[in-house]
Amino acid sequence: QVQLVESGGGYVQPGGSLRLSCAASRITFSIYTMTWYRQAPGKQRELVASITSGATTTYADSVKDRFTISRDNVKNTAYLQMNSLSPEDTAVYYCNAYYLRTFSYWGQGTQVTVSA
Repeated sequence: QVQLVESGGGYVQPGGSLRLSCAASRITFSIYTMTWYRQAPGKQRELVASITSGATTTYADSVKDRFTISRDNVKNTAYLQMNSLSPEDTAVYYCNAYYLRTFSYWGQGTQVTVSA
């Protein structure tokens, strides 16, 4: 059974940083596009950042220059480094693994709360 396990969420003050991790198991991690999404209360889930198997990255405009997505194909883990956090970044963050429009797996989510 494929598993994606997010970690690293928590409570942080505005301007602070967090690093999220998404550990994958039972997939050929290196061929998957890894994407972070987030969903704030009362809002739709939105794409935050994505990294392809070839390490091409894409970011939502709202997080460009603040967030960095990366991957370690040896550890089967994707990361999201989040800097200069603001209350608007408060959401549940989800990891997704995607391959060839056929295979798509989700993690359980990790809560990020940014508040003074």
